[in-house]
Amino acid sequence: MSISVDIRKKLGDFSLEISFESDSRRIGILGPSGCGKSMTLKSIAGIEKPDSGSIRIDDRVLFSQEQKINLKPQKRRVGYMFQNYALFPTMTVEQNIGAGLGLSDDDRSARVADMVRRFNLQGLEKHLPGQLSGGQQQRVALARIMAYRPDIILLDEPFSALDEHLKERLQHEMMSMLEDYEGQVILVSHSRDEIYRFSDELLIMQDGHMLARGKTTQLFDDPKTVSVARMTGCKNFSDAKWIDDHHIKLSDWGITLELEREIPKEINAVGYRAHAFEPVWGERQKNCLPFRLSGVDELPFERRYYLHPEKGELICWFIQDNERAQLDGKPDPDYLKLREKSIMLLQE
Repeated sequence: MSISVDIRKKLGDFSLEISFESDSRRIGILGPSGCGKSMTLKSIAGIEKPDSGSIRIDDRVLFSQEQKINLKPQKRRVGYMFQNYALFPTMTVEQNIGAGLGLSDDDRSARVADMVRRFNLQGLEKHLPGQLSGGQQQRVALARIMAYRPDIILLDEPFSALDEHLKERLQHEMMSMLEDYEGQVILVSHSRDEIYRFSDELLIMQDGHMLARGKTTQLFDDPKTVSVARMTGCKNFSDAKWIDDHHIKLSDWGITLELEREIPKEINAVGYRAHAFEPVWGERQKNCLPFRLSGVDELPFERRYYLHPEKGELICWFIQDNERAQLDGKPDPDYLKLREKSIMLLQE
């Protein structure tokens, strides 16, 4: 199964223009609030109508401005999960699951019973949404979508309204529930952790446009540009000047890197993730930053160091709780080493 989206829509001062085609089973769309992620999903679902373009699932046209086609949402075979799950508050669990199914009474009852078993909702059939936990509401919402047997499922920031301590467990539960679903799933989120855990393919959006697209792990490992690196969570950047095929000067950090791999001439910036530094005591090694401490934040499961660069923004070094032992009882390191495999060669 594949989806093809090529749409444009203007809403006030905001313009959405996005085009992609994918046969990946799990697609993530990452971007800040207001970048057009939800509008893209609503256009696919038929809740919003694009001004122009087309939307297809396989060879089935959901929308085409040129062909004058705009299928109603109930005809698209697209399951849409809203942020708040959008359960009907006065309907029971079984009524919510069966709502809108164009089936006979017997077939509807059989379909609902199957979904209740599949999503472990036995004993809750007569409960109202207000009597359910957040996880139970999520299962009901997903059961209602799956009862519809959609070709594609759209998840619009389904964990954004949850407390932090619930998010990770419910993310795991949802991924488990979707394991047997053979259709495509698109997850929209501004959380890098959610997207990385869930998606095989990633689209990164900003200001109504697509910044980058590719395999999720590849975009995180090698984002190519400063903008994409920032979106994937990189904290540390320096302007860079190419010297030769294996040397590049980082003007903000006052060091020159020597790399085994070849450095393209067009590289003008370097990024480095806050968790990737290696502390060094004693003599300076290759590709090391002087440890000029600005401050330290102690968090429940992480320690964060902030270092003065030669110029520009503070350099962030974050260490997880299980790594603190290597520093406790020791003086501060003399240097932080940049591991070559973690150095991102970027363009502005």
